[in-house]
Amino acid sequence: MFDFPVLVGDIGGTNARFGLIERTGDQPRLLSHEATADHPDPSSAIRASLAKAGDRAPAPRSAILAIAGRVDGPEIQLTNAHWRIAGQRIAEDFGLAAAVVVNDYVPVAAGAADIEPHDLTPVGPCPPVPGGARVVLGPGTGFGAAALIPYAAHLAIVSTEVGHTDIGPANDFEEKVWHVLERVEDRITVETVLSGPGLSRMHAAVAHVRTGRPHEKIEPAAVTEAGLDTSDPHAAETLELFGRILGRVCGDLALTFLATSGVYIGGGIAPRILKVLEESGFRAAFEKKAPFAAMMRRIPTSVITVQDPAFRGLAALANEGAKFVYHGQVWRKGA
Repeated sequence: MFDFPVLVGDIGGTNARFGLIERTGDQPRLLSHEATADHPDPSSAIRASLAKAGDRAPAPRSAILAIAGRVDGPEIQLTNAHWRIAGQRIAEDFGLAAAVVVNDYVPVAAGAADIEPHDLTPVGPCPPVPGGARVVLGPGTGFGAAALIPYAAHLAIVSTEVGHTDIGPANDFEEKVWHVLERVEDRITVETVLSGPGLSRMHAAVAHVRTGRPHEKIEPAAVTEAGLDTSDPHAAETLELFGRILGRVCGDLALTFLATSGVYIGGGIAPRILKVLEESGFRAAFEKKAPFAAMMRRIPTSVITVQDPAFRGLAALANEGAKFVYHGQVWRKGA
């Protein structure tokens, strides 16, 4: 499908990272990080990235771009940024033979197919179980998830928009938090709480419940820092609540896809709060799925600690495309 060199991009709501796979079998070489707010469109960011590489980067002949948004038409709006992305336009801007646009969790799922144990940190005692479906997910700027499902000789990747499904409280304390929690478009979704902005919302809500008065939101990084060093008891409690809710959602997705080979957690937040996930009620919430609690206890949960899992997955899609079946926007010159 891809002519080399292949331009790869991991485009989120805040940052876009671009790299180049020069030859078949290579891993991507990072070109640059570009802030989405600094560019009017993706082609502008790609030009800046290639310019920074200069003579070190040969001109790409095809591209595969992973974006934080629903791939549902010839032009895609990023969920948490102003860019609109069209594979055909990018291909024409750079003289490419082909361009493919996929949801950002498609390559994370592809990378999970052959991920090494040393690239994972288990949360819980469960050993890996080969041969079954897997789920990858991650709270970051938003919340993404996909499933990797064996299908005949292939691995089918099913991207989701589970971040935009509703979520409710599970106990009396959470009900109080939900009552004061800031809503997004009059909804409380998975992404409303399990994301960077979600950490800020939950911290303000937890502080409100505990003190009886409204609290201003603080930055997600400040919540994480103050919660880990316990300098702010409300932040520490927020991280514990975040861990329990994440465990519950991971369990829901494991049940949805019967992910007997494991749930892998990526994104920018989980690796920073590993200790919280290990010590909070994450695993208990994951397993509390009667009448299937016994099955849930056998499903491993791990945090992806390798750098650039999306880039590795993009390399897998470029180098081993026939192995995977997935949905994406595909444009080929002359097709």
